[in-house]
Amino acid sequence: MTSSVSVCPVTIRIQEDDFDIAREIAVLTKSRTDIGAVVSFSGICRADDDSAKVAALTLEHYPGMAEEEIRRHTDEAVSRWPLNGVTVIHRVGRFMPGQNIVLVLTASQHRQAAFHAAEFLMDYLKTSAPFWKKEESDAGTNWVEAHARDDKAAARWTRS
Repeated sequence: MTSSVSVCPVTIRIQEDDFDIAREIAVLTKSRTDIGAVVSFSGICRADDDSAKVAALTLEHYPGMAEEEIRRHTDEAVSRWPLNGVTVIHRVGRFMPGQNIVLVLTASQHRQAAFHAAEFLMDYLKTSAPFWKKEESDAGTNWVEAHARDDKAAARWTRS
């Protein structure tokens, strides 16, 4: 799904296939002279959880709803900061430690807006996006619960 909010192109993809970070940055910035900063965040499946060794992680989503919810938050990011482009790619399926899960790219004329927008979007994805995670570990298989630390990070973006 690709569209524009104002003059800011926004790309949102939910997919099983891996992504290439350098390629995605090249696509975002191709022929653009108005971009002075690109901030990237890539989330990777890790092997160590707080309490157990993770063997695999399975991510599920609610098709259609997930894209719409991400779109709402990318629109909000574009309204809050002077962005020149946004890409959000979230993978679903079963992942082994070391594999890519999520990519957020934000582009702006200046770094501060790109950093803030990327952080805002990741805090949202971590706390509110309609994705469900199941961990396989030495301790067994369980659905991952939300963490208070993530909710606290997301709360700082709430407008009064």
